[in-house]
Amino acid sequence: MNQLSRIFAFSLCFAAATPVLAQEVEDHSSLTVGVGLAALPSYEGSDSSRTIVGPQVRGKLHDYAFWTRGPALFIDAIPNRDDSGIDLQLGPVLGARFDRTSRKAINDRAVEALGKRDVAIEVGGFVGVGKTGIITSAYDNLSARVAVTKDVAGAHESYIVTPAIEYFTPLSIKSFVGLALSADYVGKKYGRYYFDVTPAQAIASGLPAYGNAGSKSGFRRVNANITGGYSLSGDIRRGWTIFALGGYSRMLGRYADSPVVAIAGSKDQWIGALGVGYTF
Repeated sequence: MNQLSRIFAFSLCFAAATPVLAQEVEDHSSLTVGVGLAALPSYEGSDSSRTIVGPQVRGKLHDYAFWTRGPALFIDAIPNRDDSGIDLQLGPVLGARFDRTSRKAINDRAVEALGKRDVAIEVGGFVGVGKTGIITSAYDNLSARVAVTKDVAGAHESYIVTPAIEYFTPLSIKSFVGLALSADYVGKKYGRYYFDVTPAQAIASGLPAYGNAGSKSGFRRVNANITGGYSLSGDIRRGWTIFALGGYSRMLGRYADSPVVAIAGSKDQWIGALGVGYTF
């Protein structure tokens, strides 16, 4: 959904490394808890990175699934009980965005001089569909969903639309691999809050004034991630699993042209993560 919303969550998309639940054909309840060490951009659009530790959770309770993507929680209100392997998804999303909320974490003097941003609390919902047993085996999973959230805490006060496609497949009883593609479409207030530079901010930071990012809504970023995992207990459905993630994002359009990105940062955003999870 977002970038700690980049900073805590460049989707810590490494949570996606626990989709082994696709193999749980008999269990109606489960829980996977993970923690990982991730190298992420210091802010959205930054050309430098910092390392953080973050937790992730994924599971289901009586066939009702839930999972986190960075600091966002998804709850699927439709139980997955279809023997055909089709999973209809619909439910709420609750998340937080911490981008540039700490001057020490920004790691760029010019962007730091633009001032801190408030924590955004983003609330909304998602809809999607998934299918198990579609390409490589009876246990692989392809899903597509769209999440729509809006800040309700008075930070950027805008909305975010995130379409995503994810594919995961077990390579054996001990390992799995996954691919994910997504994009982020934002309202004009979002661009104004994070990417515009006012004349006063230009004087303070040395960056040129810029007002185009908040002129209208648009796609600000596309993302691609690959994940992999290996069971230490011999079965990816239970016990300990180690996982890794590599990801790339590309800033787009007027957001990429902002001095926050084009001068102080970079259009190209990279992440990497290593972690461990335990499935009960």
